Amino acid sequence: MTDALLAVTVLWGFVFIYAVMATMDFGAGFWSMIYINREKTKATNIANRYLSPTWEVTNTFIVALVVAIYSLFPNAAYTLGTILLIPGSMILLLLALRSAFLVFSNIATEYKKPLTYISGITGIIIPGLLISVLPITHGQFVDYTNGTANLNLLRLFTSPNEYAFIGFAISSTLFLSSLLLADYSKTSEEMDAYAVYRRDGMILGPVTLLMAFLIMITLKKEAPWLYNQMMEDLPLLLISIGLFVLGGVGLFFPSFWKKGVLGMPRLSVIAVTAQYLVASYVYGKAHLPYIIYPDITIQSAFTDPNSFRAVFITYIVGFAILFPGFIYFWSLFMNDKKYLRQKPQDPS
Repeated sequence: MTDALLAVTVLWGFVFIYAVMATMDFGAGFWSMIYINREKTKATNIANRYLSPTWEVTNTFIVALVVAIYSLFPNAAYTLGTILLIPGSMILLLLALRSAFLVFSNIATEYKKPLTYISGITGIIIPGLLISVLPITHGQFVDYTNGTANLNLLRLFTSPNEYAFIGFAISSTLFLSSLLLADYSKTSEEMDAYAVYRRDGMILGPVTLLMAFLIMITLKKEAPWLYNQMMEDLPLLLISIGLFVLGGVGLFFPSFWKKGVLGMPRLSVIAVTAQYLVASYVYGKAHLPYIIYPDITIQSAFTDPNSFRAVFITYIVGFAILFPGFIYFWSLFMNDKKYLRQKPQDPS
């Protein structure tokens, strides 16, 4: 494996980790908003209980992602910064707004509902903007004037492929978060909330699969170079679909732990996460060697090899320190019975 390929693998790893964690995080914020007036099911309490300790951790990975781009592929940073100036600025603004309102929603209890609505709405817009980066890198929306790349916003927002990606991002956010919250509700023994999120997962699964097919249909017309290369890994795509179906069917399996309760949401979460991993591998492999098609490749944008080795060692050491901490955090979060079954605080 060449240094450039190793570097882009590290970068894609950051993208995948952030995509999965952010999907669950943003979706939990949206569900908290949707069920805020349905106190009987405790669905909002479950979403807030999940959201409270995780959104700070999730933002760690977007920082690592940006640093990785600038340190590993500095020659692509200027072009990416130019064409992503508007969508990137909107993403940063909404992330800052959402983070601020998530903090204040736990302090200013008298304004909790409007603050929850704002954080929920921004939490569903951000994934759509984030995934817009992918079709932009396909090249058909980038124009060059005197050697400077410019994003053609009119062409971008009249593209069916762009809206297929946005639809997939939103449906995936809601689907994966509903599966995780179903699992979290079941672990917390909040069966009313579990029934709500299990139902949401059963509805959103087919919608997400439909959006994935729409991406492929529109990709064939708008970026045939990418579509054709993805089709070379058709067996992996079929495995991906099989894992997705397993995730959906898992919601109908009888529970081993609770008699009379349908659904194994943890199996569904694992299967769907594995499906996204396989699908992202196929997409990322097909995208190589381009960062932005057809002008910027991983080789042309790569940093100095000596700098790469120093940065790569730093990442290895950093993850060796941080990764056990993340594992410990999640084990506490998912296994602490006192936290899992806490009662909502009396606002008075």
